[in-house]
Amino acid sequence: MPTLSDVARRAGVSVSVVSRIMNADPQLRVRPDTRERVLRIAEQMNYTVNFAGRALRLSRSGALALVVPDVNNAIFAELLRGVEDEADRANYIVLLGRAERIQPCDDMLRRLVGEGRVDGALLQRRDDLDAAALRQLVEHEIPVVQVNSAAPRLSTVGSSVTLDDVAGAELATRHLVELGHRRIGMLSGVRTSDTARRREEGFRRALHAAGLRRRAEWLRQLGYTAESGREALSQVMSGPRRPTALVVANVNAAIGALSAARSLGIDVPGELSVVAYHDDWVAEHTWPPLTAVRMPLYEMGRAAVQALLRRLSGEPRTDTVVTEPGPVLTVRASTAPPG
Repeated sequence: MPTLSDVARRAGVSVSVVSRIMNADPQLRVRPDTRERVLRIAEQMNYTVNFAGRALRLSRSGALALVVPDVNNAIFAELLRGVEDEADRANYIVLLGRAERIQPCDDMLRRLVGEGRVDGALLQRRDDLDAAALRQLVEHEIPVVQVNSAAPRLSTVGSSVTLDDVAGAELATRHLVELGHRRIGMLSGVRTSDTARRREEGFRRALHAAGLRRRAEWLRQLGYTAESGREALSQVMSGPRRPTALVVANVNAAIGALSAARSLGIDVPGELSVVAYHDDWVAEHTWPPLTAVRMPLYEMGRAAVQALLRRLSGEPRTDTVVTEPGPVLTVRASTAPPG
């Protein structure tokens, strides 16, 4: 089996340089072509990192935890792919968990880190996990990066990585305005959700820019599930004055909204246009296929791992908003000019 010395000899660099490259040492300053040469030669020689030895030397497990509200949610597939790609680049593995396990009285994260099973955690908190509950989770200096949520600065160890939700919701709303809609409503997340607040702000800005105002009777804040989308649409469309278009702040809720529209005999897009926030393969296969805004979930996953690795290296906490690539609108059959 090839050793570090074998790789170093063939690459023409020191053993320590090979070791730091293979362990993705963020402090290493080396020419890009040197790094690529070492990685290429290591691959050609079938050299693999001795993770047991690295764990003993660095007092690290070589594993990170990713905790999301619902592992069955199609939206998280792109996020997970970004997390795994960046973790793999740094020679880490990823353990996936459900946020239902994260309760204020549950010490799961503290046990995972304290017992050496993971070195830190990426946490997308549930919408009903408030700031006080999150404070309990991080008060014991657990290295945590919040993903797609940015609670107040609860701990010196906590960082956050979020999307530009304002820009994404503005793009969705502007699409409806440009189609000619003036009676535009929104099905949003619950009141405690910071992503919902940002998306509502983008919605409000786009309406204001068009000389329109947000009508309270066309706003529902019931959540991001298909069930909440069904209920929200039923409520909004039961009033005497209906909107002709809706921005739905999550693709899962939009799927529920389409289901409710069919049950109520509402033609989409003939009577009601629907545009969803987040785009994935599911949006293409609804009926009608959903117009949706694609957000950089993959890039957010990579940025979250980078933020956690910086914390593990002792760097200060950061709050990052992923703006590149920007939101992209994919127009499908669920939106049309008002009838």
